[in-house]
Amino acid sequence: MKIKSIFDEKEVVFSLEVFPPRADVPIENIYQTLEELKDIDPDYISVTYGAGGGVHKNRTCELSSIIKEKYKVEALAHLTCINSDQRTLNKILARLKAKNIDNVLALRGDKPVDGDPLGDYNYAYQLVEHIKQQTNFGIAAACYPEGHLETESLDQDIEYLKQKVDYGVDYLISQMFFDNSLFYKFRDKVEEKGINVPIEAGIMPVINKKQVGRIIELSDAYFPDKFQKILDKYEDNPEALRDAGIAYAVEQIVDLISSEVDGIHLYTMNNPYVARRIKEAVGSLITHINGKKVG
Repeated sequence: MKIKSIFDEKEVVFSLEVFPPRADVPIENIYQTLEELKDIDPDYISVTYGAGGGVHKNRTCELSSIIKEKYKVEALAHLTCINSDQRTLNKILARLKAKNIDNVLALRGDKPVDGDPLGDYNYAYQLVEHIKQQTNFGIAAACYPEGHLETESLDQDIEYLKQKVDYGVDYLISQMFFDNSLFYKFRDKVEEKGINVPIEAGIMPVINKKQVGRIIELSDAYFPDKFQKILDKYEDNPEALRDAGIAYAVEQIVDLISSEVDGIHLYTMNNPYVARRIKEAVGSLITHINGKKVG
């Protein structure tokens, strides 16, 4: 099933992201995590492809298939293009299709840290175009409420985003953000540009100090004062920081749902406890909104 149809059916989509185990770790090690994530009833689960130029394409396909076939949850397989040629991409797409995966998240991918890209494509829109020409996958793409790190301005980034959507993207998933006002401004700008596909808000609960440095490295996301106060106050108390991070994410999500967001995409970091706590806090809101649409 194409995930696009879920957006047609529901007012608010709720999805999760997981990452595959390392190549030297048995794939079965993630089964308990998936079992617990399945129980919170996500609309779909996305599977990452690897950060920092790394490649987990084999595990991405395998784990996506397990999510769909074993746990009966729709899967979204991440796919990057910057280090792949056409032949390699076609092989990956064929393998995904053989595994009954119907949806991909088309990404450029991180530039290699030790050299220039080696693939045929340098931009996500080129990957979107290639997928549309070769297959019949549902396609998601990433968007950046604060602008991509490599673009000169948010307006320029939105121009690039429109290019991706015009080539055939069904819906968008935002990078993490910690100030909802930035997301709302971005959403208004996107609408002004004529981009009218659904946008899921990407939410990452910050539950430990290590995450903060990683977030800054990958996204340079803005930390509002009230968020920074949480980090400063609880940084030496792991349990308190975890609970405060969950509470902050819940507050974000409640506000987003009240402001008619199309969906919530929760970056779980393979932590089912955190995902479950958040879904328990906001599940009734999502059920209420979706029930009104059905009714």
